[in-house]
Amino acid sequence: MDEARAREVLARTEWAGGADAPLLALGENAVFAVGDLVVKVGRDAELLDRARREVAVADWLAREGVPAVRAAEPEAALVDGHPVTVWHRLPDAVRPAEPRDLAGLLRRVHALPAPPFALPARDLLSGVERWLRLAGDAIDPADADYLRARRDGFAAASAALTPRLAPGPIHGDALPRNVHLTPDGPVLIDLETFSTDLREHDLVVLALSHDRYALPTAAYDAFTDAYGWDVRDWSGCATLRGARETASCAWVAQHTPTNPKALTEFTRRVASLRDGDESVRWYPF
Repeated sequence: MDEARAREVLARTEWAGGADAPLLALGENAVFAVGDLVVKVGRDAELLDRARREVAVADWLAREGVPAVRAAEPEAALVDGHPVTVWHRLPDAVRPAEPRDLAGLLRRVHALPAPPFALPARDLLSGVERWLRLAGDAIDPADADYLRARRDGFAAASAALTPRLAPGPIHGDALPRNVHLTPDGPVLIDLETFSTDLREHDLVVLALSHDRYALPTAAYDAFTDAYGWDVRDWSGCATLRGARETASCAWVAQHTPTNPKALTEFTRRVASLRDGDESVRWYPF
């Protein structure tokens, strides 16, 4: 789904906001600012259940008093084959979120009991096949097969892990970009990957950011200090890290048919995994 297709879907909703609605982000969802609202258009109908769950999670977090984005409509809709959700727009950020801001929110989420509805396990690797399928002929079939083999290996290894922390609700994509700094403090956003699983999933994300995306050591240390524990001290860290690397590489693949920068980055990532070189820097695109 490109921006033009997302705008076609937006135009079929009551929140179209005209042709000039600003595009805030384009990934698994196209995110548009429409007045005081934010409208998210999902990539395809396969994401409808996840969109419905995201709305339910937002309502649950509101009841639990966790600062998080709030849904403006109680249900996700399917519009022309795409899930659409509507959210209250947050005020402008007072500054970019930092890892230490994320740590405080994760502590609150990790203290929560299970919600009154089912959350899935955090299957990091569940999207790999779909992302590779969307890539089609834009990527080398040998690279796709390599990632499928990695997926299967890490899925089995992850299932055998013994956690250090008590399992329970997690955000699932715990990055500073998923925190918005309002005048009243940090707010958790992008709730679509909320799961019930090893809490370590949320902590490995920043460890990988440090190793692959050049997150400064001081920022990572501030995160672990604020959370109270460094997941790198856990014997299962390398396994979850490898699973997330595999998923992150496959996620880029879906963008390769229309984005040359994505193909360059995908090629870099696969090569570093094949070579076993954990020092190779990965880049957003």
